[in-house]
Amino acid sequence: MSGGEPRAFTVTSRGVVGIALPLTFAYLSTPLVGIVDMAVIGQLGDAVLIGGIAVGAVIFDILLTTFNFLRASTTGLAAQALGADDAVEQNAVFLRAGLIAVLSGAALVALQGPILWLSLALMGAEPAVAVVVGDYFTIRVLASPFALVNYAVLGWFVGIGRTRIGAALQILLSLLNIALSLYLVLWRGWGVAGVAWGSVLAELATMVVGLLLVARFGGGRPLPAVSVIFDKARFRRLVGINRDIMIRSFSLLFAFAFFTAQGARAGTVVLAANALLLNFFIFGGYFLDGFAAAAEQIAGRAVGARWRPAFDAAVRLTLIWGFVLAGALSAILLVAGPAIIDLMTTSAETRLAARTYLVWAALTPVLGVVAFQMDGIFIGATWSAEMRNMMLASLAVYLAVWGLAVPVLGNHGLWLALLAFLSARGLTLSWRCRTKAAETFGEN
Repeated sequence: MSGGEPRAFTVTSRGVVGIALPLTFAYLSTPLVGIVDMAVIGQLGDAVLIGGIAVGAVIFDILLTTFNFLRASTTGLAAQALGADDAVEQNAVFLRAGLIAVLSGAALVALQGPILWLSLALMGAEPAVAVVVGDYFTIRVLASPFALVNYAVLGWFVGIGRTRIGAALQILLSLLNIALSLYLVLWRGWGVAGVAWGSVLAELATMVVGLLLVARFGGGRPLPAVSVIFDKARFRRLVGINRDIMIRSFSLLFAFAFFTAQGARAGTVVLAANALLLNFFIFGGYFLDGFAAAAEQIAGRAVGARWRPAFDAAVRLTLIWGFVLAGALSAILLVAGPAIIDLMTTSAETRLAARTYLVWAALTPVLGVVAFQMDGIFIGATWSAEMRNMMLASLAVYLAVWGLAVPVLGNHGLWLALLAFLSARGLTLSWRCRTKAAETFGEN
């Protein structure tokens, strides 16, 4: 927390929505890229190619999710520097994050062989599919440094309150990815390589545009000295925050991988139904992420400004708007869910099973909204150790409910465990929020 006198500022619903709305549309463009890539490769009529793209995409989803801490920590630290009116530190935050992004991306490229081998071993892909995955991976991995720098760019713009620029860059990335995939695969006939090169070129072009915009908006501020950029205490803090967020991200990945694996044990039909219904949760998550980002920016700015009223308003307003949106999503899924299921699969067995468990999936936005919103508050405030600990505690709740409920309720028990996990994350973070706020701002 910065020293000095508190710097008052006002938080309104209009301001919260102004931050959240552009990012919501930007985040929703992300899954569209994967859908288009699959559809484009699907036009080639080879199931092996489709499977290869699917497996390759999962590998990169895991890799990039692992490094999502670059976006999250940059947002929180940049927002705190904004709240403290520390222009030099705002630029220093980006330069530190950018350095870590470049080094991490270069490491992924250098270690691509062992990463690919381990990924294929864990995924258990058939030999023909593994060949396709290898062709795709060895090209797309070249985008790693660009993609990680783009994480830092997005986090920085959200942190300094320029969310529309961050959202525009995300939409640019998605549109370029889609356009290049269509051109390289359907017009140039490059096949799987076309999809991979489309991702590389889209990430590169977006990074160039993003860095130019960072130079424009950061150029008016004093440049930080090398000693400030490489300040040991600040780098140590950054590494600690990134470590905690990485553990949190791995725990989240484990929770959903475990869910999928347990569904597979119940049979192919249940596995397919669960996978289909999880798309509802993922889609809802992209909607709620916009308000989580608003919570990150405002909470971080309030901590930097040492202004408790703004922090409390951020917690209250993002929670209210989150519940409004989550309630609407749950209602839509309950009413329109059966029709959406029919559009997503022609299998009569899968349709029936998905309808059986639909109510659980429809409840995920409402029961998960507090977890999303509180994640944003804790990231903005850089209370990363608490966020890590509450995630691990919630994971223990998840496994306990699974162990008790599945023998009695079957797949219903698995969904109950997932909802208990989401609820526990929201409740535990809310419980710790009051204490952490008192420690950060002082008792009222």
